[in-house]
Amino acid sequence: MEHHLTTPISPEDLRKVKIGDIVYLSGTVITARDEAHLKALEMYERGENPPVDFWGMGLFHCGPVMKQDEDGKWIVVAAGPTTSARMEIFQDEFIKTFHPGIIIGKGGMGARTTKACQEKTCIYGYFTGGAALLAANRIKEVKDVFWLEELGMPECLWLFDVENFGPLTITIDAHGGNLTEESKKNIEAKKLEILKEL
Repeated sequence: MEHHLTTPISPEDLRKVKIGDIVYLSGTVITARDEAHLKALEMYERGENPPVDFWGMGLFHCGPVMKQDEDGKWIVVAAGPTTSARMEIFQDEFIKTFHPGIIIGKGGMGARTTKACQEKTCIYGYFTGGAALLAANRIKEVKDVFWLEELGMPECLWLFDVENFGPLTITIDAHGGNLTEESKKNIEAKKLEILKEL
């Protein structure tokens, strides 16, 4: 099934999405990789709030390539997804703390993220690797940037206004489903069947 979602995404709309569905996202997407995840969580532990509200937003595992025009306006050159497994060690705590609506990245994520998505009503959407220009074309405006000087261009928080960003294949839904893990189990079962026939 195909869904067109707009941020902030309500829990009701997120629960309608199932693994294998396709999502196109409009609204606010915030980039965050390893260092931004850690910095936001450390701020929260100190009783401080990050400079953006992640609730219901798109959280994009991405280190974009950016440039400024003659007027100093930021332009997205490329915005390919980062391998999301890198964020597995703290993605669950991030979801529980900040409640994003949809995580966007490359590859699958594991049991900790799956459990957090089920508990806090979040989904994970796979964006095709190598399609950085396609992603950039769906970004209509760079709304803001935070922590640029401290973390650098690929690791800081970029706020993008996107329109029909996708297609995103949902591999983790808010019901405990994980398409990547199910596929691994099916492949392993098939492999055992083939080996028995040899």
